[in-house]
Amino acid sequence: MADAEANDGGLRVEDVVAADAPSPAASAFAGFADELRRFIVGVVRDPSLADDVMQTTFIKAAERGHDARAGTAKGWLFRVAYNEALAARRREGSLEKHRKRMAGLRPNDPSGPDERLIRGETVAAVRRAIATLSEDQRRVVLARVYDEKTFAEIAAESGLPLGTVLTRMRRALEKLRRTMRPGG
Repeated sequence: MADAEANDGGLRVEDVVAADAPSPAASAFAGFADELRRFIVGVVRDPSLADDVMQTTFIKAAERGHDARAGTAKGWLFRVAYNEALAARRREGSLEKHRKRMAGLRPNDPSGPDERLIRGETVAAVRRAIATLSEDQRRVVLARVYDEKTFAEIAAESGLPLGTVLTRMRRALEKLRRTMRPGG
């Protein structure tokens, strides 16, 4: 695919710009698309990210390019591209940090025997804790957690006021916290 082509169906930048009486910046975009893309790749160091930045730059050129004077359109366009490239790099850096942090939270082998044993013990402990609830509290918890019903739906089905359902859930959660607390 040529650098001046858009990603969808081979539509060329020059064709889009020519169709809508372009602003100076949009015209500059068409004239400098190859040079601009090389510049952006140099800033972001990632060709696919450069394509995204090119697209954002083109949109800004089409939306706000009328503010640029014909003599300064190239400089304006490269400044917009540079700012967009820096913003894209910051976003990518933040995403990468987040991915690394989240990867560190996952166990190395989530299906290992220790993990299955711990999960099984936790499930059994939760079931025992739910069994200690009163029947009214247990019905509300099961309907909310397992049936994924809203409190309004639970209230309507059981013929109880919404406040009563909410109070039962709050008290059930308090009891479950006490029961599930280590040493509790």
